[in-house]
Amino acid sequence: MSDENAEQSAPEDRSTAGPFDESEANPVRPYIDLGGIKVLPREGLNLRLEVEEQTQRIVAVGLDYAESTLQVQPFAAPRTTGLWDETREQIRQQIRQQGGRVEEREGPLGPELLAEVPVAAGPGGAQGMRLARFIGVDGPRWFLRGVVGGAATSDIEAAAKVEDLFRSIVVVRGGTPMPPRDLIPLKMPAAPGTA
Repeated sequence: MSDENAEQSAPEDRSTAGPFDESEANPVRPYIDLGGIKVLPREGLNLRLEVEEQTQRIVAVGLDYAESTLQVQPFAAPRTTGLWDETREQIRQQIRQQGGRVEEREGPLGPELLAEVPVAAGPGGAQGMRLARFIGVDGPRWFLRGVVGGAATSDIEAAAKVEDLFRSIVVVRGGTPMPPRDLIPLKMPAAPGTA
């Protein structure tokens, strides 16, 4: 892989418009602390944690908002190169292997993938396709990946709301050395009033 492809992929205004590094976030805003990421509460936002059954570790944060879903995962990344270019290629291959379709396009956050992903056959045995948008932003020593479903895959207003939500996320990389592509640990938010 040539170095040209490994450049960081992020909007030019990422440090001021997000997604933010912990060092760039406004410290007085009332973030929900989920460990590797912090999320700003907003009206209509529903948050769920996705837990891996065997290990009981939280592997993703699901955000339901604007009739859409946004699943986010923060990963450790090298200091100078990004992971999104390589990750897009992996996602593309996975979706094609599953029999789905995928196209790359330039989105508001940079390159993104729009995919039709096969979903398990429901009653009646007909297999359906689900639209998903894969978005990603490389930050300083981290990479934030989002998978968008629901209205924001096709509706411009919903998409703008979900992109705004994605951009409001703060990634807390921490100082611990971690191999690139490792999931930055996520945790349950503290119950209100116990902080």
